[in-house]
Amino acid sequence: MKTALSIAGSDCSGGAGIQADIKTMSAIGVFGMSVIVSVVAENTSRVISIEDVSPKLIADQIDAVFEDIDVDSVKVGMLSTPECMETVASKLIEYKPKHIIIDPVMYAKNGCPLMQENAIDTLIKKVIPLATLLTPNIPEAEKIASMKIETPEDMKNAAVRIHGIGAAAVLVKGGHYIGDARDILFDGKSFYTYVSRRINTKNTHGTGCTLSSAIASYLALGEELPQAVEKAKDYVTGAIENALELGKGCGPTNHFFKFYNNQGNGI
Repeated sequence: MKTALSIAGSDCSGGAGIQADIKTMSAIGVFGMSVIVSVVAENTSRVISIEDVSPKLIADQIDAVFEDIDVDSVKVGMLSTPECMETVASKLIEYKPKHIIIDPVMYAKNGCPLMQENAIDTLIKKVIPLATLLTPNIPEAEKIASMKIETPEDMKNAAVRIHGIGAAAVLVKGGHYIGDARDILFDGKSFYTYVSRRINTKNTHGTGCTLSSAIASYLALGEELPQAVEKAKDYVTGAIENALELGKGCGPTNHFFKFYNNQGNGI
């Protein structure tokens, strides 16, 4: 069985972070594993507090996985501090997994910061150059590329700038910021545009985590990058269409929509 490892924060409400990643990997059909870098007390409405795991324990978790199980793909999510980033980067350099999908998580869905401001430089210098694929949304891409993004052409220009920083490929996620649900992939040579129908729902908690872990899963299964992105986007669209009415804020998507509907009934 193919495997995928998520290195990310934990969301106790189950809609984002490690929990979303494991659900996504399981739904797509790979064996999911995890390295928890931060414990986040959050729900669909707010982030209450964050406690970071020590760099030593992060390194030990990564060692525990790689010394025992072959890792076909790695998804990296929330890395809140420079120390955490440096630890994860050094271990990825040591083990050299084939696919490294990095979702540069800076803010929760409700706008709460999940990355320390002083960590941005470390992200750019140490983490981004390791990415097989970087998956920033519009605000994250604006921060990394140091530019304003208002049009699809801006998205392309930002992707090129971020590729110049060192990411092998960049997927700038338009989401609800620009027109249709439009994402643009730049693989260093060509652009690929993915457009899906807009779904009128507030229940989008964890969509970025879900997309990046879905891409990692499809790459683990042997798909080429453009096809992995296309399949992952289709998967996320289905999960949003069947989103779960849970919580008082931005509810979670339904990672197992192929197995049961949003009422919990088998299909």
